[in-house]
Amino acid sequence: MSSISTSSISTSSISTTEAGPTPAEPVSGLPAGLTFLFAVSVAIAVLGLFASQSLIGLIGPAFDFSASETGFVTTLTLLGYASGLFLLVPLADIVENRSLIVATLAVEAVALAAVACAPTPALFLAACYVCGLAASAIQMMVPAAAQLSSPAYRGRVVGNVMSGLMIGILLSRPAASLVAEIAGWRWFYGGLAVLVAVLAAILAFVIPRRQPAGAVSYARLIGSLWTILRQEPVLRRRAAYQALCMGAFGVFWTSVALRLAQAPFGLGQTGIALFAFAGAAGAVVAPLAGRAGDKGRARGATLLAHLAVIGAMVLAEIGGDILARAVSPAACHGALATLVAAAVLLDLGVVGDQTLGRRAINLLRPEARGRVNGLFTGLFFIGTSTGAGLSGFAWVYAGWPGICAVGAAFGVAALITFLTEQAGGGASRG
Repeated sequence: MSSISTSSISTSSISTTEAGPTPAEPVSGLPAGLTFLFAVSVAIAVLGLFASQSLIGLIGPAFDFSASETGFVTTLTLLGYASGLFLLVPLADIVENRSLIVATLAVEAVALAAVACAPTPALFLAACYVCGLAASAIQMMVPAAAQLSSPAYRGRVVGNVMSGLMIGILLSRPAASLVAEIAGWRWFYGGLAVLVAVLAAILAFVIPRRQPAGAVSYARLIGSLWTILRQEPVLRRRAAYQALCMGAFGVFWTSVALRLAQAPFGLGQTGIALFAFAGAAGAVVAPLAGRAGDKGRARGATLLAHLAVIGAMVLAEIGGDILARAVSPAACHGALATLVAAAVLLDLGVVGDQTLGRRAINLLRPEARGRVNGLFTGLFFIGTSTGAGLSGFAWVYAGWPGICAVGAAFGVAALITFLTEQAGGGASRG
């Protein structure tokens, strides 16, 4: 695998051409209408990835999952997503992008319908994996948006599209909770299947065609991933930061619904949905982080993002454990408000770090943006799935304090990794 040369695969074989007489590098930002379309598209496509985090209290009994097994519903979906990032997203460098995106979204719609109708645990889990696999269409759209804007505007464009992505991630939980409260959890997945199918039909007529110029075998394309990862320290560093931040994100959001359902909060699906809506406020930082990167302030913004993740887990322990034990159910408003603040702060840190990372990696290799984005997102979603998987064990053996400890450990590891890179002089441009 190491014998594959970057020049033969990344530059010569897979150059790209746009439909029409567009220049090699655009000179302005993406038109507002198209930016909005990309943002809405990724928001819809991502809804199924995290919905199970707020539905585990309903899905578990439906399939007789134990408390430690429920976290693996989200874990398996995210592992499917990571597989798609490594195996499907690189195809954006050799396959016409609009056709690839539409076909992948169509598979996601079918998989969501299968999740809604699955009669057995095995079929349900298999459909969850395929759903995650096909949701990787998101990361075919993000580099497509970056490709259509100039480097000077790329941070802003990526930040705006990322706002849609993160809003979709953050709203997936409350949307799932509200639909489940009214009609049941299967109706959420069934309705989402219809929505994704409609989205695929719209994009088939609206997204600009982008035909990569080169012709390389799939085996060589996938083989080049290792070469790119080995030769791009910014990619490795940014993927490590975000993997650790998303580990904290995964462990918190997979378990917080269980904590909110307990005393003194005693929230039902509607209350949990409102909590998740409040946490979605963290998505506002994405455009701000993108602009900070464009202005050369990525280092300071990254440091603040990591400190926010650690601070969020401290607040989560205070609100969900220390204050919650000290008050009666009738006087738990302060504890609940502290948990809300923790959720917002966590999302601010994770979204900020991810937006800065996406801006950095989208400046690396214009001819290989599909593979670069696939590597970046695939690596950090391993962190997300790890956090989601650990949440079940932490909850069973240590309760909410264990959840907060694991989340804080992820945040501290991200900060130490960042400071170590700074000390080594390698982070100045990331």
